[in-house]
Amino acid sequence: MEKIILAIALGGLFGFVLHRVGAGNPQNIINMLRLTDLSLAKVILLAIGVSSLILFILLSTGLINESHISIKAAYGGVLIGGLIFGIGFATAGYCPGTCLVGLGGGRKDALYFILGALVGAFIFTLVYGWIKTTFPSVFAPIEGGKVSLANTGVSKFHGLFDNVPAVAVAGGIALIFILVAWKLPKSLKKA
Repeated sequence: MEKIILAIALGGLFGFVLHRVGAGNPQNIINMLRLTDLSLAKVILLAIGVSSLILFILLSTGLINESHISIKAAYGGVLIGGLIFGIGFATAGYCPGTCLVGLGGGRKDALYFILGALVGAFIFTLVYGWIKTTFPSVFAPIEGGKVSLANTGVSKFHGLFDNVPAVAVAGGIALIFILVAWKLPKSLKKA
């Protein structure tokens, strides 16, 4: 029960933060993708940098059990799905998380996105077997398997930089993200 309460609390906090930074407004996301307002991009880059640094510090100190780390295998379907996701994201200005934030913020257009996503997921469930049988290469793993840049401590995943402490790799990447967020201009194009 504690895990459920923690998940609800963290999810609620995450949704609140997304709402406060404007991620529940699809126009902010579209403006970011058009490079006319990079405020949201700066927040995203800063959040990725800080959270990944915190994650690897907690992993290295043993405060988080590395068994919770999971690396998904890459395969052709991920690339196809990513393309479909990207087109939908750029067209609607919503992703699965931000549409829920938009709906919670009172945006009725988010409801249409959610219904469309549920219909799309249902259709994919119906045709999954046919796709897997007809196009088996779509689900074939891409070379490299499950690899991370840093050694996460999980023996079944190897890191590309195994001889460098994971917190140093994550710290370097986090620093790059934080610096880019700090130096990124408000816009790369005129509105």
